[in-house]
Amino acid sequence: MKLDTSTRKKFRVTNKLKKYAKADRFRLSIFRSSKNISAQIIDDNKNITILSASSVEKDIKDTKMKNKSELSKIVAEKLAKKAQAKKISKIYFDRGIYKYHGRVKIFAETLRKNGLEF
Repeated sequence: MKLDTSTRKKFRVTNKLKKYAKADRFRLSIFRSSKNISAQIIDDNKNITILSASSVEKDIKDTKMKNKSELSKIVAEKLAKKAQAKKISKIYFDRGIYKYHGRVKIFAETLRKNGLEF
């Protein structure tokens, strides 16, 4: 079966990450669309999602944000607070098919400012 380009990119980045991943860290997977952004912290050993945050959630959606980069900052802050509540401080950042640029970079820098290490 032949895979399209975006699927191959995603597998290439994620599999490299999983290859060097250790059991003491979780993986933070990010997804962004043209309007929204979402992320989840995944335990690859148990294949479960531990935490998630999205701009589609009601409390974030109610705030009238004009800028998508501001929206990604808010989602990152919310995810960092949830991670601190569950005592997660070290993660691997899985950027998926997206370049480390723009909203993805802002999201990652905000997580770093709020105490997550990757």
